[in-house]
Amino acid sequence: MSRKFILALDQGTTSSRSLVFDRHGRVRGAAQQEFPQHFPRPGWVEHDPEDLWATTRRTALAAVAEANLTARDLAAIGLTNQRETTLLWDRRTGRPLAPAIVWQDRRTAALCEKLRRRGLEPLFRRRTGLVLDPYFSGTKLAWLLDHLPGARTRAARGELAFGTVDTWLLWKLTGGEVHATDVSNASRTLLLNLRTGAWDDELLRILRIPRAVLPAVRASSEVYGHVTSIPALRGVPISGVAGDQQSALFGQACFRPGMAKNTYGTGCFLLRHTGEKPVVSHHQLLTTIAWRLGPDGPLEYALEGSVFIGGAVVQWLRDGLGLIPRSADIEALAARAADNGGVYLVPAFTGLGAPHWDASARGAITGLTRGTTAAHLARAALESIAYQSADLLRAMEADCGGKLRELRVDGGATVNNALMQFQADLLRVPVVRPRTRETTALGVAYLAGLAVGFWKNRAEIARLWRAERTFRPQIPPATARQLLAGWHRAVSRVKNPG
Repeated sequence: MSRKFILALDQGTTSSRSLVFDRHGRVRGAAQQEFPQHFPRPGWVEHDPEDLWATTRRTALAAVAEANLTARDLAAIGLTNQRETTLLWDRRTGRPLAPAIVWQDRRTAALCEKLRRRGLEPLFRRRTGLVLDPYFSGTKLAWLLDHLPGARTRAARGELAFGTVDTWLLWKLTGGEVHATDVSNASRTLLLNLRTGAWDDELLRILRIPRAVLPAVRASSEVYGHVTSIPALRGVPISGVAGDQQSALFGQACFRPGMAKNTYGTGCFLLRHTGEKPVVSHHQLLTTIAWRLGPDGPLEYALEGSVFIGGAVVQWLRDGLGLIPRSADIEALAARAADNGGVYLVPAFTGLGAPHWDASARGAITGLTRGTTAAHLARAALESIAYQSADLLRAMEADCGGKLRELRVDGGATVNNALMQFQADLLRVPVVRPRTRETTALGVAYLAGLAVGFWKNRAEIARLWRAERTFRPQIPPATARQLLAGWHRAVSRVKNPG
């Protein structure tokens, strides 16, 4: 009767979280801890790798303790993580050579531009499904090898190890026995061939990255190894690994081509399952690997669109403008305005993500009059989250040639009923909020459980998914089109015409 639970480790950009799930996908224990963000120069964002490990270890123990469990009660551990963040460490000592370069970091913009001038973007796009942007790990690793004395030579000799956050935590959990990543994280590096699921030698040559520094690429659901470095969890298998957005797609039970989810957090990440063949985007979306179930399973793919500033626009109203004391107050303030009053807020604080990919764009508020109030600004901020997500979904429909039946949603901002209703109004499809909102951690728990037989198959998992509320379109289609036209006029004013 033992081993009735799965421990999910969710290592995010601002905090580490750990959750214990039972066979019904219910949370039985949870813990969370924030860690410092470092901004040593404009455009640079770093983490201390030891902070990532220490907070993961502490929250894992705290979540298991809260559930009143021991290692004997755990069938497996799953690990999901902030993607693209890049680490480099010494294989012998296990010590990082430098701070982790976070996915938000822009220091490799010049390198990306240099590669574009060489005409290499089509090659990278064709092989990896990604655009040449500092967002991804490959140019970050190249930068580290260029700037740390002797690093490239040592990497070629096999003395150094590269990894995204999943790889780093796997190494730490197993006491250095496992140097591996899963296909979903590997597909975000600019180094993986989408169709083979293996590192691409030509891309490695272009970026001057020695193959010896890279982790093994493995399935998202298989036994990687066992915990050795945390005595209280010693011997528990680590059997699920996935990047956070792919994990959320799995946690939302989006198992069939055409199913999609949108995560509303600091940014917004819309993923649509496309099946066992990668869909090439003609509308500036990313083609990514969703997961592989088991070492012999097929690769499954997704289209992805990223909004850089989603819920962060509400934080800006709170901290930057002092318009609201708490983020939760945004809904009530926005409700004071019957409509947006012609006001549009384009939150391009760090440029525009998909489908624009305009790093030079900057934020703007248009349509201001003497009648504009704080309520109009609050409403425009909330609506901007839905407008950006609507642009992503329309691009996906154009790429896939089919209309979405429903959009499953998760993330902190989904508690805002007004935002979810407006999203449904714009998309003209039902927006479905699940009963379990911890979909990122839940997804990797499912992946880990499948590998050890805790759950039999995806059909069993799909039966566990439950809707909590469905938001259906309420405004006339013509009104939605008019609102979107106003949004697109506002976006056109912030984009770089060059």
